[in-house]
Parts: sequence; C-alpha cells; structure tokens
Amino acid sequence: MNWIYDHYIEILGAFFGFLFLYFEIKENILLWPTGILTSAFYIYVFMTSKFYADMSLQLYYLVISTYGWVTWYKGKTNGEKKELPITKVSSQLWIKLTLVTMAIYIFIAWILVQYTDSPLPYWDAFTTACSITATWMLVHKYIEQWLVWIVVDAISLGLYLYKGLYPTSVLFLAYTILAIIGYIQWKKSLISSQTAG
Repeated sequence: MNWIYDHYIEILGAFFGFLFLYFEIKENILLWPTGILTSAFYIYVFMTSKFYADMSLQLYYLVISTYGWVTWYKGKTNGEKKELPITKVSSQLWIKLTLVTMAIYIFIAWILVQYTDSPLPYWDAFTTACSITATWMLVHKYIEQWLVWIVVDAISLGLYLYKGLYPTSVLFLAYTILAIIGYIQWKKSLISSQTAG
C-alpha cells in the first residue's frame, strides 16, 4: 500500500496514458485533452527520475496536444468541415523529418551530456527526438507515426525498466503492443477511405 501511495502520480499518468492510446487508435479527438493530463503527471515523474529530456518532451506534448486538438477539430476543410484523413508520408517529407529528427537528437544529447546528470543521455535524447517527430506526424494523421512509436516505445520500455519505473514500464510494454495494433487499425481505415474515395 505504501508503494501505491509513493507512486500514485506515476500510476495516474500510466492510466491516462492507456486512455490516450485507446483514443488514438480509435481516431477520437479526446486523445488530445487526455494527452494533456498524461503529460502533466509525467512532467513530475520524469523530473524526479532525472529523465530530463523526457520531462522536456512532456512540456512539448502540452503544446502540441493543444495544436493537435485544434487541427483535428477543424479537420480538412474545402468549404465544409470534414474529418482529417489518414495519409502517408511522401519520400520528400521522410527526408525532411529524418534530418530534423537528427538535428533535434544532436542538440538534446549535447545538452544532456553537458548540463545534466542523466544516466542514459544518448538513449534519452534518441527517444525524445523521435517522439517529437512522431507526435507532429500524429497531429497530421500520417500512418507511419505508428512505426516510429513502435521503435520509441520498445526502447523506452528498456530505459524505464532500468530506472525501476515499473508502472511506466507496463505502460510502455502496452504502448509497444498497441502501437502495432494502431498501425494495423489505421491501415484498414486508410485502405477503406481510398476504396471509398
């Protein structure tokens, strides 16, 4: 019981994280306010665990969740309100996203090595840089965001096990599995919309 009391913020963060992923798979706009709540809890969790890049990432999530909420609410308009469709990333956009992600990674890794006591600065920087890109892709409903999340979630699972963040480890094990399910679900929706269109 003491353990639950000592980790209730992490448990709440994990609960809202599961809820976020459920709404994401279902393409439900409620994922964005749920994401705001999840991030608020995890700012504290990652600060106390010295995962500073992940903590900063949660601040980014607060901002991008607001942007995502507005973007999904407005939808794709051509004179009328319409749900934002799932799309694929073009080759040219992949190149841009890769270059931007690499630049973010180098910058974050440098800050973590120079100015923090992060125990795993390069891995922390990698998952953070890829998460920034994947969340931007989610806002625009690019299906490949799921593939990025599969890699990020699997690596994060290892990092959180290493740091003894067990509720968060369970969350990220589920995230890895559900990211695969999310990709399959979104692929079905994409094929269905292409057939209908």
